[in-house]
Amino acid sequence: MPERTPNIDRSILVFTIWGSLGFLGLGIFLESLARDTWAISAVGVAVIVAAFAAHIVVNAIHGTGFTRGEAALGIGIYGVLGLVFMAGALAGGMTSADYYAGLTLFGTLAIGLLAYLVTRHGLRGAFSQFHVRAADTAARRGA
Repeated sequence: MPERTPNIDRSILVFTIWGSLGFLGLGIFLESLARDTWAISAVGVAVIVAAFAAHIVVNAIHGTGFTRGEAALGIGIYGVLGLVFMAGALAGGMTSADYYAGLTLFGTLAIGLLAYLVTRHGLRGAFSQFHVRAADTAARRGA
């Protein structure tokens, strides 16, 4: 049997983390919406944060960051959920517990992303992940 590469091991670990902790947290969060209880949603958010932290630990062990696909998937899911939350809030069918559950989820994930960027890249490096100066772009093109 050929040896697996570290990328395959990392991928299996990440898939297992999100397949177990991620879906467990999602299930708890959705149950909180059905029961209209903010405290249960906070537990669901905590489990999702634990999955995010475990993913970061796996990345640190393997000496990598998030892949482009993982980053795109995370940002895409965050955006779609944000649109669904805004549509629900505008439709007026949300209870206060649902509203606070959504705010807890989005606020916690946003703070977690910023904390990850600052700890991984430092303050200046985190800003540089999003901001590209015109001079840097022109230098890369050879202008």
